[in-house]
Amino acid sequence: MTAQPNHEPQPLVLETRGLVVGYGGRPVLRDFDFKLRPAEVLCLIGHNGAGKSTLLKTLFGLVQRQDGQIMLDGRALETVEPRRLTAAGVSLVPEGRGIFPGLTVAETMKMGLWSAGVPAAERADRLDWVMSVLPALKQFYERRAGNLSGGQQQMVSIGRALLSRPRCLLMDEPSIGLAPKLFQDLLQPIRQLQKDTGMAILLVEQNVKEALKISDRVVVMKSGAIIREALPEELNDNAKLMELY
Repeated sequence: MTAQPNHEPQPLVLETRGLVVGYGGRPVLRDFDFKLRPAEVLCLIGHNGAGKSTLLKTLFGLVQRQDGQIMLDGRALETVEPRRLTAAGVSLVPEGRGIFPGLTVAETMKMGLWSAGVPAAERADRLDWVMSVLPALKQFYERRAGNLSGGQQQMVSIGRALLSRPRCLLMDEPSIGLAPKLFQDLLQPIRQLQKDTGMAILLVEQNVKEALKISDRVVVMKSGAIIREALPEELNDNAKLMELY
């Protein structure tokens, strides 16, 4: 008897149900429901203060939720903390790059391997793999991060996030301070990696035009709520985007 193929849908990579997050008693996200599907690039856009970065930080455990559920692979997480998320295959490229200016790129990567919990015997191979994704890192590997250009610093930040070989990558405004061409040069290798591995990516961006070029789906936020979900081609008209803002 021939086995029948399994057509059951894969569980969502990340999901929130009734999420409530705030600062100093002021709510930013209230009863917030959100879904990141397997193997998709989801672009999250909206005006400043819409709650986009707060959502990413909450998903990665940098901001504590006040109520609601955060689900990973269909299972509710009792505690949400960066080390546990990293071990589960989720990685974050933080806003503002989050590099240490006094460290060389090599030292940054060494610290990143330790932080990601990569076994010592696997670290050389893991580093080689990251270099294969972002080969330009080799050009400034021994330089201090504080002496690098904005684009080079962002590449270091992305490379460090990839050290855990994540299946889900959270990226918080990686285009800040970068020209559109440089932004695309950075994102295209990540998009190719996503296609090759089926990695899910949640991309928070202000540079909407460039971000839409590599996205599969778009969610628009305003004042802590989702006001629109669309395909990138539905928002390629500036007039349509201005209506949402």
